[in-house]
This record gives sequence, C-alpha cells and structure tokens, in this order.
Amino acid sequence: MRRCFVGFAFILSISIHLPGAAAESSRDWPGWRGPQRNGCSTETGLLSKWPEGGPRLLWTATGLGEGFSTPSVVGDRIYVMGNRDGQELVLALDAAAQGGAVWTAVLGAVRHDGGGYPGPRSTPTVDDNRVYALGLNGDLVCLDAEGGEEIWRHDLPGDFGGQVGGWGYAESVLVDGPWVLCTPGGPQATILALNKINGKRVWQSKIGDTADYSSIIAIEVDGVKQYVQFTKQGVIGVSGKNGQLLWRYDAPANGTANCATPVFADGSVFAASGYGAGGGLVHLKKKGRKFNAEQVYFTKEMKNHHGGLVLVDGYLYGSDDPGVLTCLDFKTGEVKWRDRSCGKCSLVYADGMLYCRSEQGVVSLVRTTPKRFELAGRFDQPQRSDRAAWPHSLIADGRLYLRDQDKLLCYDVRASGT
Repeated sequence: MRRCFVGFAFILSISIHLPGAAAESSRDWPGWRGPQRNGCSTETGLLSKWPEGGPRLLWTATGLGEGFSTPSVVGDRIYVMGNRDGQELVLALDAAAQGGAVWTAVLGAVRHDGGGYPGPRSTPTVDDNRVYALGLNGDLVCLDAEGGEEIWRHDLPGDFGGQVGGWGYAESVLVDGPWVLCTPGGPQATILALNKINGKRVWQSKIGDTADYSSIIAIEVDGVKQYVQFTKQGVIGVSGKNGQLLWRYDAPANGTANCATPVFADGSVFAASGYGAGGGLVHLKKKGRKFNAEQVYFTKEMKNHHGGLVLVDGYLYGSDDPGVLTCLDFKTGEVKWRDRSCGKCSLVYADGMLYCRSEQGVVSLVRTTPKRFELAGRFDQPQRSDRAAWPHSLIADGRLYLRDQDKLLCYDVRASGT
C-alpha cells in the first residue's frame, strides 16, 4: 500500500458498527481531510480509470442550504453544515436513503456574510456518537450524533475573546483523545483545548495570533506531542500537554488568508499559502523545552490557496496558484512535474489516485506518480450552482461525494461497479 502521511504513522482503525451509528471504521470519513487529517483514504478496489462522462451518479440530495462546508461520513450518516431560512445549521443525512434528512440542529441566526461568500465552511467532526461543529460566527457546538440534541456549546469570541479574519471561522475542529482542539485566536486563547464530554476548558495558548482559515493537526517529534496550526501570522507548534508555544515559522504566511492545512512527516512540517506567498519545509529539532524550526527549503512553486496538499510516497501534490497541479519532492522541494489541465483544484487521495476538483466544478482523476502527469478520467459536475466549487471532495465506502451549495452528489467509484 502507498504511504500517505500527516501527523502520526498511518494506522487503520477498524470497528464494527450498525447503519447510522457513529462508530468509525476504515471506510469512514469522520472529519476534515479524512481519518488521519491528511486528505487520504485507506480504501482500495476503486476505479483506476473513469469511463467517458465519469463514474456513475447514484443520487443527488437537496436541502443542504447555502455554504461551502465539506461533509463528513460515518456509517450511513452524512454530516454537513449550511444556512437556511436565516439560520446556520448542522444537518444529518441518510446515505442509505439517497441523502434523505435525518435531523437538523440550529447553531444560531446567520450573523456573518462570510466576507461576501455566505455560509459555513467547516466540516463537522464525528467522534464517539458526538458531532462537533464550528459555525462562521464562532458558535462551537457538541451534538448527539444519533438525534442531533445539543450537549454543550461555546461562543469563541464571547467566551474566549476570539479574533478571526474577515471571512469568518472556517476551521474544522480536531478531536484528539479526551480533548477538542480549536483556534479562537487572539491574546486570550490563540489555541484552545476543551474537554470533549462537557466542553470545559482544559488549557489555552495565550500567544496572540489571530485565527485564520486553516485547521489543527496533531504530531509527535522526539517523543513530544504537539498541535500545529497555521494562523494569520504564521505556522505555530504548541505543547500537547498545556498549549505552551514550542516553535513558529512565519515564512509561508501571506497577510491575507492562510487556508491550507499543514503537512507533517519524518519530523518535518510543510505549510503553504496563496496570494503570491508559496510554501516551505521546516525540520523540527528539540532544544531544551522548545524546538527549533529549521527551514530546509522555500518554494514559489506551491502557492497553495485552499485546495490542500497530500503527501504520497515522499511526494507532495497540490495546486499552485493560479491553477497548476504540481508534484514536489517533499524532502528537497524539487519540482517533478506541473500541469494546468485540472485548473485551480482541491484534492484527496485514494487507492493510487488523486481526485482533483476545480473551482469550476470539473473533477479529474490523476495517478500519483512523480514521473509525469497521468490523467485517468475527467467529468463536468452536473447540476452546478453559480458559486465556486470550494468544498473538497471525499471518499467514503466506495463513494465519491461532491457538495455544491444546496446539493450533495454521490458517485459510485468502486471498481466492481456494484
């Protein structure tokens, strides 16, 4: 199996669960960028080439409302966010019933226009029969996954002095062990750890950085657990015990919007942003109680805006602004190939392939090889809205899911076609 890294070593966690239950299996996509937060699926037996017109469309669900939230999928349940009738919502859908509605929970009244792009951006995180969701305004809720009942909530600006950029909160919160990790931003709680059961504060990092639009990852270096986040000012690593600042790396920050989730492997972190910035790799080396973040390289060939990056077998794939799919050697930054045909795209990995979704809605299947760009299929998403196709695609149980504003499309990408 190809290796796809971020955070800890690649682990398959397999569990048995009933349809609709919130226990996770290796075929689930329980949160932002998948089971390991690296944009990679563990599934095999998927199509290695698409027929003309793309894979088979199984169903289209409507009623999601306005927004750019990427769904999460656990068992037969799909969790997503949207604005509808003046309210910001978390919705649960039934995959076995072609996306039929199961329940709807209200975060609050719509109070933010998303800087001209209204609707929530966060992906709900599913853990132990609970769903954790962060709204555009900073409403953080914990819900019962089965029925949608509210268990606890926080207002990040009101409760923790949160400060975020003009496009609103876009982070997908991380559940790690007993904690929920999020980024209120500001001098009181740049990063915050909460008890996932009752929502009580565990610790807060008083660093002062403003929250931007990336999401936290968990890593371990020299036996030290850390949480890494890309704030408005730069990339920071904090202690997994108490949130103390361990290191920072500001070179990839652009001053406008830092969106892409950092990538970790072999003691090194790669982070990139758009708006002319680029990306850099730092190697983390322990020095006393803190760490040095020693830059290995910086490249202008990976100005990744918000489409994300995936690391497969030592090679980093991502879209370089204004829309050039690029393959880099992770350790050296050497460009292996570049291709413009996929457009400015988000991407996920599964079974040797990249699923690349452009802002215009075109979806491409590309083989993961550093030798050359190899296209294995392409189709135009039908039923397109007039908004950018910013939600990332995802793979769960042999299905490809595409969210486009009020609609969710589900495709069969299994090689068996059954």
